[in-house]
Amino acid sequence: MLFNIFLLVAGLGALVWSADKFVYGAAAFARNLGLPPMLIGLTIVAMGSSAPEMFVAATASMEGMTDTAIGNVLGSNIANVTLILGITALLGAISVSSQTLRREIPLMLAATAIVGYFLHDGFLTRIEGVSLMVLFFALMGYLIWHALTNKNRDALAIDAESEIPADVPTKKAIFWLIIGMVLLPLSADWMVQGAVGIAKAYHLSDLVIGLTIIAVGTSLPELAACVAGVLKKEDDLAIGNIVGSNLFNILAVLALPGLIAPGEVDAAASTRDFYMVLATSSALAILILLTGRARQLKPWHGIVLLITFVAYQALLFLS
Repeated sequence: MLFNIFLLVAGLGALVWSADKFVYGAAAFARNLGLPPMLIGLTIVAMGSSAPEMFVAATASMEGMTDTAIGNVLGSNIANVTLILGITALLGAISVSSQTLRREIPLMLAATAIVGYFLHDGFLTRIEGVSLMVLFFALMGYLIWHALTNKNRDALAIDAESEIPADVPTKKAIFWLIIGMVLLPLSADWMVQGAVGIAKAYHLSDLVIGLTIIAVGTSLPELAACVAGVLKKEDDLAIGNIVGSNLFNILAVLALPGLIAPGEVDAAASTRDFYMVLATSSALAILILLTGRARQLKPWHGIVLLITFVAYQALLFLS
């Protein structure tokens, strides 16, 4: 048991660290190649916080643990809204002015509804995995096109550009890019192996371990990004990290188990857990889009979100 806990903690630590270095190297290298900062901010930087979920989902799927991969995606989306945004809101009211977010949040809800349709029969097929990946690339193409052709610079794009490292030598950027690419799959494997050992010891299902320990662990980059965004008064970037990560998870990451290990899905994932994802995503949309002109998340919103997270975790372990 101690070895499994060590594997889980070491894998989680290495996963978060290597994801950060991978994004740092990739963003700096892209900037040195002359790619527009806005393009880098909306792709590499925006998707970087979901790198842990991607590698964990791929690793679990290759080891035949489809439910763990799916649980990681659903659990991460729930944790992003309830735990990560809840903690962030406790730091103070979060104002939202980005028009990009007002466009991305309905897209997130639409993507969530599509996934619900795919999962409702208890199976995730390879065709559905391909469909999710195609939708992801189409969405990214649309967002990039809109950002590059829109004359009015959005607050979210400006904040995202500020996160791109500058004046990094190309050799250094390539070094950290390679380090990240090597360590990400290795650390994801350590984390999955440790989680599996713990799950077997406590008789937890693959789905529950994905929804709880792994989901919370892979959501730590979002927590760091959100807290940093709020402390730097970049509120739109904090919310954008949550929305962007959830979009990336529900389309690109959930596509991986469909592509790698299509098959039957735990019935609870397509009912209880999907409905929780839909409810939390809808709550985020209501808080952002329907809170009046100020569009603020206040500390009491954070308290409600955190209570929701704790209640959901208790339900998973007691059911």
